Amino acid sequence: MVTVVAFGVAWWLGLYLLARDPAKPTLRRAGIGLLGYGLAIATDQLRPFGDDLAGRLLAAGHAVLLCLPAVLWTGVLLALLPDRTVVDRWWRRVVLPVTLVLAAASPFVGGSGVLGAAVVVLPLFWALALLVRHRTGVRADGVFGLLVVALLMFGLTSALVLLGMVDEGPRTVLLAGIGVDLALLGGCVAVFDAFDEGEAIRRDMLWSLLVAGGAAVLFGCQVGLAALLVDRSLDLLLYGVVAAAIAVQVLARPINAAADRFAFRAEPVLRRERTELREVAAGLPRRAPAPLFGLDETEFVRLTRRALSHYGDLGKLVSSPLAALSAIDARLAAKGAADAPLARATELKALLLETITRLKPRDGDFGTSEEWRHYNALYFYYVVGVRPYSVRTKLTELDPVARRALAWFADHVPERTLHNWQAAAAKVVAAELRAPVSQP
Repeated sequence: MVTVVAFGVAWWLGLYLLARDPAKPTLRRAGIGLLGYGLAIATDQLRPFGDDLAGRLLAAGHAVLLCLPAVLWTGVLLALLPDRTVVDRWWRRVVLPVTLVLAAASPFVGGSGVLGAAVVVLPLFWALALLVRHRTGVRADGVFGLLVVALLMFGLTSALVLLGMVDEGPRTVLLAGIGVDLALLGGCVAVFDAFDEGEAIRRDMLWSLLVAGGAAVLFGCQVGLAALLVDRSLDLLLYGVVAAAIAVQVLARPINAAADRFAFRAEPVLRRERTELREVAAGLPRRAPAPLFGLDETEFVRLTRRALSHYGDLGKLVSSPLAALSAIDARLAAKGAADAPLARATELKALLLETITRLKPRDGDFGTSEEWRHYNALYFYYVVGVRPYSVRTKLTELDPVARRALAWFADHVPERTLHNWQAAAAKVVAAELRAPVSQP
């Protein structure tokens, strides 16, 4: 039962982190690491694996799953560093594949437990040392100490399990202990991400945990009772039912979106409206209650840049602290509109567009001179959705002006330069947004 609970918590938290934003390296790596640990717990029930080829292959897969959390958490730590380009590339191209290959080979090579543990744990502690060294560049300092302690415990416990120097009873306790450490680590990553987004996290995580846990208990208890009374071979089925019940709850939004694409494929307007309502409902628990007047200029600019990056996502704008701007109060009052979260997000989106539009020079629809830089960097990238450095940009979805902008960005503007222009433009937008707040 202890391992089932550890499996359920790891599976839920891994899916929760992935559902927040799988495009972010910290969330993606932490989420996959938690899911891998959950699968390692489930397949651990099959031990001993046997000495035949099938048994060794199963043991190899189990070894990879055991190593996956540690090596991916090395990547999480590197992704938290303020300047990570070189070390992160080295991790993706060398550390990750080499570690997984050595882990997969361990059942076929005698005495490789020490080497496998060293290859997994030493890079983790190296990345932790880098993080501690550059801790001043990591935000959300309130959870930094907890992150360091949990990582140390996780590394030491993982080393004991990977070395295979524990018998069956303590091994179960250690696996559960790793689950506690991973839960703390996953919570730290969620807090870091929420801080970066300007969102609250406690209510959203608690709601997700209660719903997923309730579904897991409802369905899992039935299989657990059958396994206890009828057939012990149903143990693996118990893990599968718990995993499915949690996945259906945590991934309810993408599942509903996939169903909408199939059922309402001829009604794009209906699909868009249903998507907006789901995103807004999901964003409400993440809305931070912190007042805007207590923020310094740097933090306000950061939140403005974040809101610009979520220009097309009303669910993210609902949870943005900028939705509490006094300018939005005035706009709603002038329209006689109800003070509702969706209305505030819609007005924030309109306010951002108006502020960006005021940056546009008067001489035409597009230009490449210096006075066009701020407008081009914000309007075409965030509002129009031009992605000059992505192969997934579809020219058929762009108008002629946007195509000209795309060609100019791709041919003449390095990616780092565009980011610098966006940062400078965000300061201008933030100054305009903040002005009404500072007025008496």
